[in-house]
Amino acid sequence: MSGHSKWANIKHKKGKQDALRGKIFTKIGKEIAVAVKEGGANPESNSRLRDAIAKAKANNMPSDNIKRAIQRASGELGNVNYETIVYEGYGISGVAVIVECLTENKNRTAGDIRHAFDKFGGNMGTTGCVSFMFDKKGLIIVEKDDSIDEDELMMMALDAGAEDFSSEEDAYEIITSPEDFSSVREALEAQGINFAQAEISMIPTTYTKLDNESAVKFEKMIDMMEDNDDVQNVWHNAEFPDGWGE
Repeated sequence: MSGHSKWANIKHKKGKQDALRGKIFTKIGKEIAVAVKEGGANPESNSRLRDAIAKAKANNMPSDNIKRAIQRASGELGNVNYETIVYEGYGISGVAVIVECLTENKNRTAGDIRHAFDKFGGNMGTTGCVSFMFDKKGLIIVEKDDSIDEDELMMMALDAGAEDFSSEEDAYEIITSPEDFSSVREALEAQGINFAQAEISMIPTTYTKLDNESAVKFEKMIDMMEDNDDVQNVWHNAEFPDGWGE
């Protein structure tokens, strides 16, 4: 299946993020704080922090917010130990779903995620039940505009170490290995390229097409999960109906 399905899903997700900007900033702030706790407050020596900052910028998080998140991190997380936990399961129509969380209370988070699956016709599974249907990759999305030359961008990306470059309907999609993500992103950033999305992602190798009725139910499940403060990322292999969310 073409990469268009990926971008359609990303674009759809981005629209929801625009509507929930404050909550997105809070989640990214949490990600920045964990990165600072793990590797220090200097982005130059902390690649996880650099990646979190890039994600923040791609989501239009103001520089002042990013700076404050870094400054607050050590104090805020002094007595809180967040743990990364990944849940897997199936949504309606057998859509594969991976939910990545940062939590200080595993029991609460597991209960919340299980409830979201159950409420909308899905079920939470065991570790590994759907992750084999995804590849962990660096994903960089650059929206098309007249100032960007496709061939030039492709050469920049491939020269920097990208694995793949594709031109979708209204964006360019750059895929990297997880290990090369930071260096490719930084090389493009140095050339003045702005990103609609830049993060390590779980990219589906196959997709499950939804009809309108199933899509409505599935979207409600994803919204419930993304509204949870413990949830950092939700990845899935749903292909929404044509024109969905426009």
